[in-house]
Amino acid sequence: MFYTLTTNPAIDMVVTCDKLVPNRVSRTKDATYVPTGKGINVSFALDRFGIPSTILGFFGGFTGRWLQEEAEKVCPVRSVEVEGITRVNVFVTSGKDEYIMPSAGAPVARAQQLEMLRIIEEAHDMRALIVSGSLAPLMEPDYYDEIALLCERKGADLILDVSHPHLAQLVGYRPLLIKPNDEELGEIFGVDTDSPDQIVRALHTVHERGARNILCTLGSRGAYFLDDAHVYHATAAKVPMYSTVCAGDASLAAFLSVWHDDRDAVVPALTKAMATGGNVAMSAGIGDLAHVGELERQIRVSVVD
Repeated sequence: MFYTLTTNPAIDMVVTCDKLVPNRVSRTKDATYVPTGKGINVSFALDRFGIPSTILGFFGGFTGRWLQEEAEKVCPVRSVEVEGITRVNVFVTSGKDEYIMPSAGAPVARAQQLEMLRIIEEAHDMRALIVSGSLAPLMEPDYYDEIALLCERKGADLILDVSHPHLAQLVGYRPLLIKPNDEELGEIFGVDTDSPDQIVRALHTVHERGARNILCTLGSRGAYFLDDAHVYHATAAKVPMYSTVCAGDASLAAFLSVWHDDRDAVVPALTKAMATGGNVAMSAGIGDLAHVGELERQIRVSVVD
């Protein structure tokens, strides 16, 4: 079974308004509250594709209770309770602009970190662990190392979607897949990503450092994927954007839903990933993904190296 770990879950409050004016009241048109966190989003999207997964996460306070209750409507949840209150992130869409205001999150003490490691160790049906999102306060980056070593001992595939600089060292554990965007790829690994040629060279550099497969997303410019044989580029779907929240997480889930069990199915996996990301951008949260099949007809995948 797939497991997802969200080290810093959240509730996303997504609102829209006509115009944001400093020092003035900006009336919002609507507000949507979404139980989220990058790993949680991946599990929700996997569920849409009929693939079961279990959510692992740290939850605290009244917001944490609500988030866990909502998540359990979709997937099984193995939780660790923490002191403090699970964070609320604010996303404001104003015209063509989007303002993203994440919160720090509830602290996770060492005792709770160890409790989660025990849950992972005892998950005997774990085929793959998808670790996504930021670390909560009090969590040190070497917690990722502990998880990587545990997956290695268990024989579980490790998939990393983290933007922490420590990813540069984590690729030494040879994770099955990492999913940076182009900015993260450049900043974390100290490579240039300003042009397509530079991105391709950067992917090879990171591959040589240990990442077995790399899915690099570029928003409206599509995505690149590198495996042992080739580098692929996929175009993005052209859609009316409501919010980019969850789009990258859902794209990862869509990709894994095809590729994890059939490593030769890169083209259909990338096609589904890009169509899914576009569909998610049309609504708040994951949405119903009702337009994925239609959007797949827009996507073009090519081998570029």
